[in-house]
Amino acid sequence: MQFIETRGNDGVKPSSVPFSEAILSPSASFGGLYVPQELPDLDQRFLEKHLNSHYKSLALDFLETFGIDIEKEVLEAALNRYDAFDDPSNPVPLSQIEDDCFVSELYHGPTRAFKDMALQPFGYVLSKLAQKRGENYLIMAATSGDTGPATLETFKNQKGVKVACLYPDGGTSDVQRLQMVTEDAENLKVIGVKGNFDDTQNTLKELLASEDFKAELQAKNIQLSAANSVNFGRIIFQIIYHIHSYLELVRKEVISMGEKIYLVVPSGNFGNALGGYYAKKAGLPIEKILISSNINNILTDWINEGSYDLTTRELIQTESPAMDILKSSNIERIMFDKFGAERTKALMEDLAKEHKFTLTSEELAALREDFDASFSDDEACEKVVGKYAQQGYVMDPHTATCMRAYETLREKKLPTVVYSTAEWTKFSPAVSKALGHEVKDDIEALKWVASHANVSVPPMINGLFNKPIVHNIVVEKEFIKGEMLNFL
Repeated sequence: MQFIETRGNDGVKPSSVPFSEAILSPSASFGGLYVPQELPDLDQRFLEKHLNSHYKSLALDFLETFGIDIEKEVLEAALNRYDAFDDPSNPVPLSQIEDDCFVSELYHGPTRAFKDMALQPFGYVLSKLAQKRGENYLIMAATSGDTGPATLETFKNQKGVKVACLYPDGGTSDVQRLQMVTEDAENLKVIGVKGNFDDTQNTLKELLASEDFKAELQAKNIQLSAANSVNFGRIIFQIIYHIHSYLELVRKEVISMGEKIYLVVPSGNFGNALGGYYAKKAGLPIEKILISSNINNILTDWINEGSYDLTTRELIQTESPAMDILKSSNIERIMFDKFGAERTKALMEDLAKEHKFTLTSEELAALREDFDASFSDDEACEKVVGKYAQQGYVMDPHTATCMRAYETLREKKLPTVVYSTAEWTKFSPAVSKALGHEVKDDIEALKWVASHANVSVPPMINGLFNKPIVHNIVVEKEFIKGEMLNFL
């Protein structure tokens, strides 16, 4: 399997690269991204083959069907990372909350968020590639709250890899911040940034594309890579759990093989939704992918109106901070797939220069063949959290945004999978408030929700509050590069 570039080729980089190159050096020509030249066929034969498969067996066969240039034993060892999840036999349980609505719980890994599903195996694969080549890598990650902890967890103490993780100061939950700043492995560096997530992500992309920065790193015998969903190594593992969710519905006899379903995906950087799109394009029977946002609903405008306009928006901090994003990286991969490299390059250049772009009516129609979108504000999400908690199911604010899409966007009454991207424990003050007890202190909120909603707090969350702070640096974005070089 070869990977090609979303904005075309600059004549300097290879016109296509294997998977290993795409994940080690994820910055493509003209600042674009790498995408697979083709997708494997998820036909009924493939699905029936895995109707009774363990998650790891499904994942291994999918990765081998994809034809990536990673040895089978490395993939097997990487997938063994799922053995550390709550239930190794089923790392992604599916819970029913309505007659035709099921929640895919993606948060049962070590950092209690969906990023573990991709980053746990991805981190192992990338580390092994670096060791095999005898190379040293700086892995950069910009986080709106969940990518950071998951990246640090997967790469800590790995040979050949150092990690610099950027987070917006004040733009994550307390638990998310503690998960990062208490990490004490010597190969990890966590940097708070004065600004919002878009500031940190823009800096990461600029450094990834900077030849001067790469030259400074090469002088230290260090290569540069990234752990954000700009890296397809993240996306490939995010396709798999959409297949698993479908097979779970067949196993539960909710649907018969071949029947279509809806997916509802809470979206910020659009990697999770992109995984669903690739699964649909490869043949998984999906009617449509319904995108849910918070009040930073630029994705709603893009999908419903074809407008992506940053000139009239300022980022708003919400109770669902992992979605407090205005520049969504993976829409580029969707537009490449729909409109081709030349048009994608033009649209992304308009976004960079004019801070906006507009799709044609034909392009918008093509986008809406696969997507629809809605959004919810904090007040609406609090009502959703409270409603389902009374019914015995506690969800986090990001998951709560999905319920409006489930209730209003389905044109057909088909079974629906809602993706829960984080455990409630990462946002306990918001959950506590939704249940009628307003408190800003995470420890008190965790205890209160646990006792009043009859849910438990996992030890990896409880233990955070007793760990010493290791990383206390907060800088303006122009000093990020210097902090990274000092760390190295």
